[in-house]
Amino acid sequence: MSKRLIAITTAFLLSSAALMAAETANAKKPAAKPAETAAAKADATPDDEKAPRLTIVEPIKDYGVVPKGDKLDWSFVVKNTGNTDLQIIAAKPGCGCTVADFDKVIKPGETGKVNAHVDTTNFAGPIAKSVTVETNDPSNPTAQLTIHAVVKPYVEAYPAGFVRYNLLQGDAETQSVTLYSEEDEPFQITGVKVPGDWVKVNYKKIDDPAQIAQVGKKDQAQYRFDITVGGPDAKIGPLAEKVLITTNSKHQPEYPISLSGVIRPTFRVDPTGVNFGEVAPSDNAATRSITLRSNNLKTPETFSVTKAESSIPGVMASVKPAANKGEYEVTLQVSKEAKAGDLDGQVKIYTNDKINPVVTVPVKGVVKSTTASK
Repeated sequence: MSKRLIAITTAFLLSSAALMAAETANAKKPAAKPAETAAAKADATPDDEKAPRLTIVEPIKDYGVVPKGDKLDWSFVVKNTGNTDLQIIAAKPGCGCTVADFDKVIKPGETGKVNAHVDTTNFAGPIAKSVTVETNDPSNPTAQLTIHAVVKPYVEAYPAGFVRYNLLQGDAETQSVTLYSEEDEPFQITGVKVPGDWVKVNYKKIDDPAQIAQVGKKDQAQYRFDITVGGPDAKIGPLAEKVLITTNSKHQPEYPISLSGVIRPTFRVDPTGVNFGEVAPSDNAATRSITLRSNNLKTPETFSVTKAESSIPGVMASVKPAANKGEYEVTLQVSKEAKAGDLDGQVKIYTNDKINPVVTVPVKGVVKSTTASK
């Protein structure tokens, strides 16, 4: 036998002996106990398995066809299918929807609610209003809740359910709308409520076929509303009011007509107060001016300032027209004979305005002594 063959045979015998020894050792080891196996699996379980689970029972509520003006309230049921507390962090409504309240903590296996509200007064046709729910569910932190409906106006206004005004204080303007109905029963107006004496409403049933708007149910009655806004009692500022019309409609008994726009003062005063500061009669600051401008864009020249009177000894007031129509400048001058001391009084400016004929502007300051100024 060659030396090479002897070496191969020896290596094979040694390898076989090592394999048999390893198998014998493994046979002597005790089998792993079931408890140890379960513990190992538990150790391998991710921590997020112990977590809340957000489940929405009915994510969409469809109301079908509803009359315009209906208030849609729905409680969406939220279930926690996890094994720790589910926390609702926020419930954020989309445009046209509000959230009344919601359950902030829901125990495992229990349910809570998110209460949503939709006012259909300003909608018509198909709508979908949503609420986004934010939770501590790591796998599903947000969910969408939606209210569907088709809003049908049974009472509506033509050309629109609002009127807009841009008025000067004291002026009045009338705008008109036509109210019509989709009801089967004969349509009638039962009442009108206005926000104040500065709003007047007259209405009548339209009898002339030529004046009937081509809207609403055929042969149904229509009513023309003339809405007058303004007068001396109207307050200066933006308009955001409603005229509430009540009808015999069983689906939509009330119809609001929105009043929007602005009522502006007839003229502007700039500045509305004067403070000379500490001045000597010879200082440039001893002369101040007040500008009055008409807000009448059509005929500004109808506004005029007739005179100005100072109640402060040592302060003279004069008036002259400015470069633009309906604009005047009132000049206040500390006279050279003014005594040292405080200036505290007012200037009255007289105009031809019927609403505000006299404007009072407060005036303050200090006249320095001649000795101190040297």
